[in-house]
Amino acid sequence: MSPAAGVAGRIAGTVRADIRELAAYPVAHAEGCIKLDAMECPYELPPQVRDDIARAVRDTPLNRYPAADLSALRQAVKTAFGVPEAAGLLFGNGSDELIHLIVQACCNPGEAVLSPWPSFVYFDMAARFDHARFVGVPLTADLELDLPAMLVAIEAHQPKVVFLAVPNNPTGGLWPDDAIAAIIAAAPGLVVLDEAYQPFTDATWMPRVLDAPNVLVMRTVSKIGLAGLRFGYLAGHPDWIAELDKVRPPYNLDVLTQAALTAVLRHKPVLDEQAARLRADREPLAAALAALPGVRVFPSAGNFLLVRFSGKLDGNAVHQALKTRKILIRNFSNAHPLLADCLRISVGAPAENAALLCALQEILSA
Repeated sequence: MSPAAGVAGRIAGTVRADIRELAAYPVAHAEGCIKLDAMECPYELPPQVRDDIARAVRDTPLNRYPAADLSALRQAVKTAFGVPEAAGLLFGNGSDELIHLIVQACCNPGEAVLSPWPSFVYFDMAARFDHARFVGVPLTADLELDLPAMLVAIEAHQPKVVFLAVPNNPTGGLWPDDAIAAIIAAAPGLVVLDEAYQPFTDATWMPRVLDAPNVLVMRTVSKIGLAGLRFGYLAGHPDWIAELDKVRPPYNLDVLTQAALTAVLRHKPVLDEQAARLRADREPLAAALAALPGVRVFPSAGNFLLVRFSGKLDGNAVHQALKTRKILIRNFSNAHPLLADCLRISVGAPAENAALLCALQEILSA
């Protein structure tokens, strides 16, 4: 037997079958490209902010583990992001880690994790990785929340955790408050409101996070100019946070992230201004895309747009044509039947948006 065959046999006998069937989360090579595929902020931080970060990182000792007392950082996050003073906070290496911690703490093998679907793919992935059972409740044909179907599914599956991305990714939809309240009231377990894109809308559940006994609000700084820090936070009743903290890996938030975040939060208005620019550019970009032949743009409350191509070229063909022009967007054409021929486009800087529109006009008119 060759070494390669021996390795394949050991993998088949050792790695879980459901893991072997999965594909790793795709991250495109972006060197020299216009990057509109990951909902990142296209603007670099101003020199003064970068200088403050550099000083903070330079003075941070690396020979010791992170300190156990994060009270100063917790207070800074509460002040910067409007977290109620009485709420507890749990920090994670991005919101992805927090999703894992929630499922690990709440679900026995085979118990249900439920979400409208399609939504953030990591809700499904974390449930699979952590031996839970994922239940995706289809959106309507117009990619809106199907509240009656959600309530039926909650009653049928009795989920330990319900994830609601508000706004939703990849569709951009913003679920009505009364529908969210109905789901919270019906859910037998925990309801996690993923507000990753909250900076691009006025809607938020954060002021009400302590009003119900089964609600947590999860956010990230990735979309407001700090994607490289990998920092997420979970807010809710301190008793919920205390239970979830039991499964948090020790020292999961490294000292450089803590130092950089503490420094940049002193410049929170800079982050707000960048988010406001993207929000202001969203509707003009949506209108310009909708004016192209065979293009439908779905309403979005995030820093991205979901676009369906139904003319001479389908979504796959448009995606490939943009890629050859070194413009990266995310292809969802084959991700779910409801997303057939759909591409997700991040709102970029004005020059990036203009280059995208110029390329699409050329592609669709060829």
